[in-house]
Amino acid sequence: MSHTLLPNIIEFLTHVDPFDKLPQDCLEKIAGCIKINYLGQGERIAFSTDQEECYLYIIRTGAMEQRKSDGVLRAKLGEQDIFGFSFLQTEGDSSKAEMAYTATAMENSLLYLIPHGKLKHILRSYPEYAQHFAAQAQVRIQSALSVVWSDDEKGLFFKTVAEVASDRVAVVPATMSIQQAAYRMTIETPSPVAVVKDGNTIVGVMTDRDLAKRVLAKCVNPSRQIQEVMTPNPLTVAPDDLVMKAASLMMQHNVRSLPVVKEGQVVGVVTTTHLVQKHRVQAIFLIEKINYTDSLEELVALAPERQAIFEALIEGNVGSEIIGQVMAMLMDTFNRRILQLVEAKMGPPPCEYAWVVAGSHARNEVHALSDQDNAIILSDDVTGDQRMYFKLLAMDVCKWMDACGYSLCSGNFMASVQKWCQPLSVWKTYYSKWAENPEYERLLNITVFLEVRAIHGQTELSEELQAHLMSLLGENSTFLSILAKDTVANQPPLGIFNKFVLEKNGEQSNTLNIKKYALNLIVDLARIYSLSVGCTLTGTEERFQYAFDHGSLSEESLKDIIGAYRFITRVRYSHQLQALKKGDVPDNHISPDMFGSFERKHLKDAFRIIAEHQDAVKLRFSQA
Repeated sequence: MSHTLLPNIIEFLTHVDPFDKLPQDCLEKIAGCIKINYLGQGERIAFSTDQEECYLYIIRTGAMEQRKSDGVLRAKLGEQDIFGFSFLQTEGDSSKAEMAYTATAMENSLLYLIPHGKLKHILRSYPEYAQHFAAQAQVRIQSALSVVWSDDEKGLFFKTVAEVASDRVAVVPATMSIQQAAYRMTIETPSPVAVVKDGNTIVGVMTDRDLAKRVLAKCVNPSRQIQEVMTPNPLTVAPDDLVMKAASLMMQHNVRSLPVVKEGQVVGVVTTTHLVQKHRVQAIFLIEKINYTDSLEELVALAPERQAIFEALIEGNVGSEIIGQVMAMLMDTFNRRILQLVEAKMGPPPCEYAWVVAGSHARNEVHALSDQDNAIILSDDVTGDQRMYFKLLAMDVCKWMDACGYSLCSGNFMASVQKWCQPLSVWKTYYSKWAENPEYERLLNITVFLEVRAIHGQTELSEELQAHLMSLLGENSTFLSILAKDTVANQPPLGIFNKFVLEKNGEQSNTLNIKKYALNLIVDLARIYSLSVGCTLTGTEERFQYAFDHGSLSEESLKDIIGAYRFITRVRYSHQLQALKKGDVPDNHISPDMFGSFERKHLKDAFRIIAEHQDAVKLRFSQA
């Protein structure tokens, strides 16, 4: 290559992910070994695992179409897109390269070719950047997550635990009496928390509230040992941990305090009070505020704080799975408190019932757009007169949930609809009909209620219904095949390049519906894999993990699909965050103008992973 072209090539690469992240000297070395190739329209490059010389290809101008050996579309690529990662295997790599494919020029195209051997040789001197060029798509996707949301970009909510924790904490032996421990907590070392140790091991904690509830309220003899009433096996944090980690742990496990431990020694304690007083994370403890509200109107006033939490979690680089869980916990708490307040107004329920949630709420994957999907399972001894109580209860609860920002379900999958407020025996009949004859409408119903989670009332009713469903699936071998066919009916946008254009009509024309063409597809895949091995878990990631644990999914496939899911979810969260900051209503429709080289490249990796899993599901579960 002529050295006169080198500055132009380097300038181009500085705008292409991941080359834009490389140090200048590394970039110059890579640019220096680039070969240039022109392809006329229709000319083809064939790839196979046994070819002698392999390249990483960068499209400078033009467009390319990739197809697998069986003719199935693999991807369409445009300017700044890269292909050829599949054959960047390292020596001794046990993973298999993706199947051979061909790349055809859809128009006259100019390509930059980087020899694999030279690229790998250069990267040996820059190992910290090697993951950006990994053969496995899931490794590249994970590196993308690390780059976009780096430590330097964390928001004001991120301080260390040491900055907000108290260094005043009572440490007591497990055999100390309750009275002596209380004396130490109140007089010797005033602290709302006592950390209980057995020798050098932390075995429990005791809070002032625990003393009131477990000792005073129950008239427990104060001469008994503290270990008899403590909370065992407490969670802990380190001084250098981020406040957000402490807050997330508290919310996930519904605890109010965490011992701060350094090298096995208790150096302090962090409590909800410390965080609220010393750090601007009041919204993180919205759960506590909700639980202490005395009226429905007070709940509605708290609803705007959810947005502050959502924004803080995204800006703080909290994992997508944690964001979904935290937001689901908030939705649980709003829903549960509304139920309690409505019950208090109407009087106690006349019979046992379970309030169950479905959809993203049941999966613990709540986001800024999550609406209501819920139902009531009544005990079979309910009478006609008693059912009116639950009809009115459901109407009131759904109305107040809507007032708190959780919109009514457009598909009417809500407990306020009589069809979804039924005795357990009727629900069992529903499931039996859906499983035996899953026509379109019935299939839609069962996919909504295939993942349900009880958040209030008699959870045993929900558990019995889930056991009935698992029994039905074990008896009906055709149900999974029908569900699998529906799962692969929609496909990710493999045929995209330059722009993501899917929705052709209406207000959202020329946008990518990231829910319909990406996230829903992954949720469907998780459902198929998990049901095939009798999994009753509801979360998408935990379903994939369960499928792997029970031999239905390989480790490489597990990493691929979870990596894809997290990256796509992060793109969706980022899009919703930008809308919220502008004062707009967030949605799932993303304009192609919002995507640069970085997003396009990694989304295409993710979409290809989805398509490959759909192919596997189709072969394994669908009937011809």
